[in-house]
Amino acid sequence: MTASNSSTIQSSEREIVITRVFNAPRELVFKAWTDPQHVAQWWGPKGFTTRVDEMDLRPGGTSRYVMCGPDGTEYPVKGVFHEVVPPERIVASDEFDEGFEEVVKADLPKEIIMTAIFEDLNDKTRLTLRIVHPTAEDRRKHEEMGVVAGWNSSFECLDEFLAKIVANQGNGLTLTLPSEREIVVTRIFNAPRRLVFEAWTQPEHVKRWFGGCRSMTMTVCEIDLRVGGKWRYVLYDPSNDTEHGFSGEYREIVPPQRLVSTERYEPIPNSDHLNTLTLTEQDGKTTLHIHIQYPSVEHRDGHLQSGMEIGMRETLNRLEELLTSMA
Repeated sequence: MTASNSSTIQSSEREIVITRVFNAPRELVFKAWTDPQHVAQWWGPKGFTTRVDEMDLRPGGTSRYVMCGPDGTEYPVKGVFHEVVPPERIVASDEFDEGFEEVVKADLPKEIIMTAIFEDLNDKTRLTLRIVHPTAEDRRKHEEMGVVAGWNSSFECLDEFLAKIVANQGNGLTLTLPSEREIVVTRIFNAPRRLVFEAWTQPEHVKRWFGGCRSMTMTVCEIDLRVGGKWRYVLYDPSNDTEHGFSGEYREIVPPQRLVSTERYEPIPNSDHLNTLTLTEQDGKTTLHIHIQYPSVEHRDGHLQSGMEIGMRETLNRLEELLTSMA
């Protein structure tokens, strides 16, 4: 960790102040702090995952996060927003929700007010987190729970998340949510449409770019490219000796401009959704447009919270590398 992104800590009788500089513009840091699909990818100490049950970002609106430890234990927290000034400032209560006390078996501090201040530092952001307690005794309880170490670990996760986003912003990928059950992904490739379609549909090419992590290897790549034909990919993760299977059926094929297919993540029952790939070419460049339709908002949000955006960016970056080598 460099000095530019280390935290500084200050304490007073009732207050803990944590300050950290992030190598990302203020608007991006604010979005990472307030967008549920981003929060779920970094919030909580290393080794934890977070589920965002509620995020009503307005004065009087409520939030609820559930942090899940490596052993599956859940730590629910909630709050009420008092002040929201994008992208500069958020003031909210920070409360331990029902069940938290039984899990940690400790006398918890109460009535905590947390203020997050985002300051622009020429494409960097200084984040100041002021945690105010009603009494010095509550501040002591909070410190004994490890609040400072927990936030420092969370900020390291946020650092890593922001670094990935910043590194990938130049590639033209955009992700939008046109409705509760849809995601649209767009990316421009410096290659003709014919080549992109070939790389997307030929097993010898797919094996070289598909998957969200370079450490994984593709052990199965089956493509029966006809209407009614099936496809199936399996990725092997050596870090935990786990296989991830994806499969579906082709519904419509119009080379080299359109491909419609179902997709399911095999470890999760009823995870089917519909993908429509459209390729348009102009001046030798191809715009890839993927429209994903889900059976419910829960399915869509679950996909987003799985790290889908970062995985998609890394996958399409590798596709770009392959297309460059094929040109």
